[in-house]
Formats: sequence, C-alpha cells, structure tokens
Amino acid sequence: MAFYDTRLTGKKEVAEGTLEFILEKPKDFKFRAGQFFDIILKATPGAEKKTYVHGFSFVNAPYEDYIAAATRMRGSEFKNAIRDLPLNSPIRIEAVWGSYTLPKDESRPMVFLIGGVGITPVRSMVAQATHDKTAHKITLLYSNETPARAPFTQDLQQFAAQNRNFTFVPVYTQGHDASAEHGRINADMIRRHVPDLAAATYYLSGPPGMVRAMRELLVQMDIDEDNIRTEEFDGY
Repeated sequence: MAFYDTRLTGKKEVAEGTLEFILEKPKDFKFRAGQFFDIILKATPGAEKKTYVHGFSFVNAPYEDYIAAATRMRGSEFKNAIRDLPLNSPIRIEAVWGSYTLPKDESRPMVFLIGGVGITPVRSMVAQATHDKTAHKITLLYSNETPARAPFTQDLQQFAAQNRNFTFVPVYTQGHDASAEHGRINADMIRRHVPDLAAATYYLSGPPGMVRAMRELLVQMDIDEDNIRTEEFDGY
C-alpha cells in the first residue's frame, strides 16, 4: 500500500442522505475499477482511528480524471468532519485494496444484486467497461427504497444507453415507478432478468443484512457458491 497527498475539490448530494466527495487525482495514480481506499483526515492527539480514517470504494472509474467516494450521512464523527471540511483542504489517502473487480475473462455474464450505497464499486466497474467497450455482459438489479434515495441512477441510465452489454434494472421497495421492479429482490425477479442462472457470476454489495439475504437466496436457487462474490458496506 502507498500514501498519496491530495485535496478535496468538491462535494455534492447524489441522493437523499448520500454525499459524494471529489478529490484531486494524484499524478500516476492507478487502481482497478471496484477497488477501495482509505481517506485519512487530520487527527487530533489521542483521537480514535475511526474518527479520522474511513474506507471507501472508488465511485470513479480508472479512466476518469478525479477520485470520488460516496457515503450515507449517518452522523459519525468522521462523516461530519469530512462534510464540514472546506474545499481545497489537504487530504491524505492510502490505496489500494480489493479484488471485487471486473474479471479478465469477458465471456462469463455478470449479475449484480446491489443495495443502496453498495452501488459505488459497481458504478466504477460499469463505467470502465462502458468506456473500454469490453465484452462483459452485465445485468444490474439495484435496490433502494425510492428513486430519490438511489445514488447514481442517472449515470447508470446513461451507461445502459451507451453499452448494449449492460442492462440496468432499478428496484424500489416503496413508491411507484413504471420503469422499475417493485418489492424486494427475489428469485422470480432474478429469473426474469437472468436467462441462464448457472452461467453467471453474481456480485453482491450493500448493507450486510441484504448481502447475507441475497447469498442465501442464490444458494436456495442452486447457484454454486464459488460463483458468488460479496462486498459488505457495514456502517455506511
């Protein structure tokens, strides 16, 4: 791992209760779509590490000329501190980690069953696959309470319009949207959008409870556990 000095160049609300933080990309900085990094804020003497260090998946894809992280704002000391940090403030990051990434084998279909801010590494992977015009066939079932609570929906719709290999299926547990699935992701919903269940690799990310439920569901559907990859977003 290595440390990099950067600065905060932007912050914006990308859904109700979710903020995105934009950082300057250090020169020659490299990572793979889907990986994650730590943001390290200036610490006061004796402070607990969790108050000034936090891990984030890259929202941006490697080809994009910035670094981005997004999080649900739940009132933790770290989140309050970065929310209140003035623009152009110096920030240190440590990177990179993670194997929750696009496979080199482009022949096997990928199915993402994602909840909430668990979309961040997926946005990175789909953006990179679309940019590179890879042959990865990607189906994304993306679950949120309502459209207003769903980060990066506009980006995902744009990628789906550009990339014939990417299918975007929004899923809402509340409210109504004629273009979306409704209710919790279940076996029938997956079968409607995944024609060959056994042929795919399944990627799960989001709140730990959802990730566990989706894994159990896939196992009940006789999906080989070797074809299930997970990333839990505890406390996000």
